[in-house]
Amino acid sequence: MPKPRRVALMLDLRWPLKRHADIFAGTQRFAAEHSWESVIDEYVPEHLLEQPKSARLYDGVIGRIPARLGELWRKLAVPVVNIWFNSPLRDELPGVFHDAAAVGRLEAEHLLSRGLRQFAVLTRKDKAQLQQAAAFRAAVNAAGFPCLVERLPLVPSRSYAVWKKTEQLIESWMAHWQPPIGVSICTEVMGRLVVQLCQRRGWRVPGDVAIVAGMNEETLCNHPRPSLSSVEIGYERIGYEAARMLAQLMDEHTSRSYSQTKRSNAAEPQHLVLTPQGVVVRESTDFYAVEDKLIAQALEFIAANCHRDINCDDVARSLHLHPRTLQRRFRQVLDRAIVDEIRRVRIERAKRELVHSNRSLSQIAHDVGFGDRMRLYEVFRREVGMKPSAFRKERRAN
Repeated sequence: MPKPRRVALMLDLRWPLKRHADIFAGTQRFAAEHSWESVIDEYVPEHLLEQPKSARLYDGVIGRIPARLGELWRKLAVPVVNIWFNSPLRDELPGVFHDAAAVGRLEAEHLLSRGLRQFAVLTRKDKAQLQQAAAFRAAVNAAGFPCLVERLPLVPSRSYAVWKKTEQLIESWMAHWQPPIGVSICTEVMGRLVVQLCQRRGWRVPGDVAIVAGMNEETLCNHPRPSLSSVEIGYERIGYEAARMLAQLMDEHTSRSYSQTKRSNAAEPQHLVLTPQGVVVRESTDFYAVEDKLIAQALEFIAANCHRDINCDDVARSLHLHPRTLQRRFRQVLDRAIVDEIRRVRIERAKRELVHSNRSLSQIAHDVGFGDRMRLYEVFRREVGMKPSAFRKERRAN
């Protein structure tokens, strides 16, 4: 019986970040399916150097590959898959990454769909973030709107002095905003800081400033209020696909001679770029920007109460208007009926629950305002063109 493959994982699991833990989970799902032996080892280069040349410590490596592993990888010809977008060896090694430009476009499309006409983006000076910010700005500019860009130092929290400079930099950037404005922010921590600075200025989030921040670190996104909209990357898929790629490389490695492997290493490395799963919409963007204050209030009421059994009369009553008057004004401003907006908000929230939770259709139907499972099924199939269960399966597969 052949020995199980022994794979090293360099994923910096000391940091409790989703992008590390979920990638690790993805590798472990593949490892369990293929009976691998996984070893968490942040010092692969050092351990490889300690081994006699005749011994084979690992059959392959997956990880955030640092520069110090580069020369050793070339010398020992150990199959390696990189999952670190900003690795200094990114162009030399096979790797699996998220599509940073697609993240920026998703954020822009989401904020544009809210009716916003002013935009800003806060980015860090690393390859992934700069690529994401450039795509965000390009999408906004293509729609005919301006975008204010600000770049942060790589580690704003390095010291109190650097943090204060960062805060001053953001304050200066915000001084040029013209609310209502849609803002893309590189991390959840910076998103929280911007919310605090908005509150200091008396700006409402999302009423004056709509924010999409980070890569869906749930704890930071959900608390404190307002909760932050964010992009779900699907890091577990990156881990799984990295393991699949490594399996292929290890198969090829065992079927080739050492000299053939070295020649193969000089070829163009394989890169797999995965699209993000989508925007997880929370309170920080859960509104529609309109200049008509009365319609803005109606939209706020719908967003806050769509889980209840509300209709046009309830919305009009909250504004002390006759239903026909509000309905006419609603159509003039948004070119749709109030009932259509209530249904749209419910469907969007149902979509989020289907993709990002394991709750039953009955629970989701009740909580988003459809009442029961059959009503959710009927409306979802008519408006989206597929069953709720099919939508869940397709989005999660993607």
